[in-house]
Amino acid sequence: MTETTVIPVTGTDPYDVIIGRGLLASLADQLGPRVAKVLIVHPPTLGAKANALRESLMDRYEVLLAEVPDAEDAKRVEVAAFCWQIMGQTDFTRTDAVVGLGGGATTDLAGFVAATWLRGVRLVQCPTSVAGMVDAAVGGKTGINTAEGKNLVGSFYAPAAVVVDLDTLDTLPRNEILAGFAEVVKCGFIGEPEILDIIEADVDRATDPTSDEFRRVVELSIGLKARVVSEDFKESGLREILNYGHTLGHAIEHAERYRWRHGAAISVGMVFAAELGRIAGSLSDEVVDRHRRILESLTLPVDYPLGRWKTLLATMQRDKKARAGMMRFIVLDDVGKTSVLAGPEEALLFAAYQEVGV
Repeated sequence: MTETTVIPVTGTDPYDVIIGRGLLASLADQLGPRVAKVLIVHPPTLGAKANALRESLMDRYEVLLAEVPDAEDAKRVEVAAFCWQIMGQTDFTRTDAVVGLGGGATTDLAGFVAATWLRGVRLVQCPTSVAGMVDAAVGGKTGINTAEGKNLVGSFYAPAAVVVDLDTLDTLPRNEILAGFAEVVKCGFIGEPEILDIIEADVDRATDPTSDEFRRVVELSIGLKARVVSEDFKESGLREILNYGHTLGHAIEHAERYRWRHGAAISVGMVFAAELGRIAGSLSDEVVDRHRRILESLTLPVDYPLGRWKTLLATMQRDKKARAGMMRFIVLDDVGKTSVLAGPEEALLFAAYQEVGV
């Protein structure tokens, strides 16, 4: 096992994000001595890995598996109810534990299930995608989707630990790696410009899970999120910056019925947010162009059909970041300098959308 990096998340319920290789082999260290039963929530694509993990834990725990649909299809109340049924039928108690093994959608669901069963049981997140590692599994946001939008039902619930085992990325298809990099790029623009420099210097090494550059940008991204959520766990202020690009991005995911990868939608959303900042007079052409250049180097989309605007606008108006019917957008004044644009005129929004519309 290679050297591990530990990034603390502080606050009311502190925990560590542990980064390294071969970490799943010592998962029992994070589950704790009082746990008797463990429910591993995983997608079908990780069935073999979930079974191997189960075998490694069986000498200490009764281990149950809950195979759930892949990606956003997992984030439905019916799937959460399936997990609750397993827990109820096996007498899952408040001292037992849930493990989320999978991408961001799986960890969102697993967190929601853990937060709601008996009003909260121990949770350990084991993200296996780039987006899951740098974003979804860190910070305690859990949730499921409804017909009206993404993540509208959920809770803030801190895990006991987040185990980032980089070995789980070795078999991930390259297009999945690249899609996950939208969240990495986001971290670069809102607060860690070194990430952008590393990607621009050598995009192939930056996106190679075996390289030092890859590990560096992952650790920088996690470190940024850990600092933000430590200061603002329930998104009452600072944490909103993590939604850069997500207001339009989530609307695109909803419009596409989640057939688009999360990172692809957030990529378009970030370009929209950059254009919004430029048109509002806060962001330079140079920084807007940098968005497009970096995202295109990652083969991520930077445009979306112009004729979908009304549908997207209606979804954005229901976004969970809205306040009293007023839409709110995170925009940039410069790299690493964020601000909130509250209640912009629809004409301003449409002007920005025209810059990404095709």
